[in-house]
Amino acid sequence: MKKAGILGGGQLGRMLLQAAANYPVETFVMENDTECPSAHLCNHFIKGDIRNFDDVYNFGKGLDAITIEIESVNEEALEKLESEGVKVYPKPSALKIIKNKILQKQFYKANEIPTADFIITEDLAALKKNTGFLPAVHKVGMGGYDGKGVQILREAKDIDKGFDAPSVLEKMMPIDKEIAVIVAVNDKGENAIYPPVDMVFDPMLNLLDYQISPAELPEKTLWKVEAIALKVVKGLNSPGIFAVELFVDKNGDVIVNETAPRVHNSGHHTIEANYSSQFDMLWRILLQYPLGNTDHIIPAAIVNIIGEEGYSGAAHYQGIEEVLQIDNAFVHLYGKKETKPGRKMGHVTILSKEKQELIHQANRIKSTLKVISK
Repeated sequence: MKKAGILGGGQLGRMLLQAAANYPVETFVMENDTECPSAHLCNHFIKGDIRNFDDVYNFGKGLDAITIEIESVNEEALEKLESEGVKVYPKPSALKIIKNKILQKQFYKANEIPTADFIITEDLAALKKNTGFLPAVHKVGMGGYDGKGVQILREAKDIDKGFDAPSVLEKMMPIDKEIAVIVAVNDKGENAIYPPVDMVFDPMLNLLDYQISPAELPEKTLWKVEAIALKVVKGLNSPGIFAVELFVDKNGDVIVNETAPRVHNSGHHTIEANYSSQFDMLWRILLQYPLGNTDHIIPAAIVNIIGEEGYSGAAHYQGIEEVLQIDNAFVHLYGKKETKPGRKMGHVTILSKEKQELIHQANRIKSTLKVISK
């Protein structure tokens, strides 16, 4: 039986471990928090710092394969493990590009992948010299995650909201749709693309609010979206699962926003709505099995369950009984004991052949299910 490890024990690791039950694999998780959502689902839990070279190296050296559920891991340790024969997904070379927003944007430019114009700002002083580039989005180079590390700067008076650290200042574009595409690649270079999804973001939290799958796109735009997403992943030259986020304007032009080198919030609906979920697919890649079927079975929507403003402490899910009475609604709680404002606590997937029904139920769930503290 192969041994496979996950660096990070949050909600993505939890869902990966749930999918692992279908395969002959011995699972290992490393995380600092012994109460993390993944701790009780794996075969072996190791307490450690995913940013620490020695912890990551010692965790991985006895494994057949290792993957990540968050970008902020020590890629130098992964490079050493890879050199010693451990299969690393994604490759450290791809992770190094993606985890740094500056390197990621430079990668798009170097590979002629369409993306918004950008400027690199080393600190706040450099940012203040580029007010003529506004309106723009300021993204901190390292450490941004789940909406953190992103500031929208519309005019000069907003400039102090920017980051006093190496960052990307990205020109704001007129956006009609935000699209995400999950791409799977195995060690043979074979790929499988999931149908693109429409994403709707919370403008205050910069978090995915809800999404509809599959996205409604004209055929030519769909081809562009899939071709560009595939070009991004091929350029990274790494097996694994990648989520490519793109913008589409009213003319049907497509540009890349960002890429994630792991299973992703925009692919959670695949658990119920697709033949092979993104989590199942990653295990197929890790364990050297054939790629799964990415076709969708039925249209779906997902709603993120987010901690309510003004509440911190032991989580209480208000309205969950009503949501569980909705036909074809599937509640996924992430096992986090404590809630706080803006924290992702779970998601709900809704299935229906009717788009209007998906939107109606998504909005109903958003207004019904609230995460508060006891």
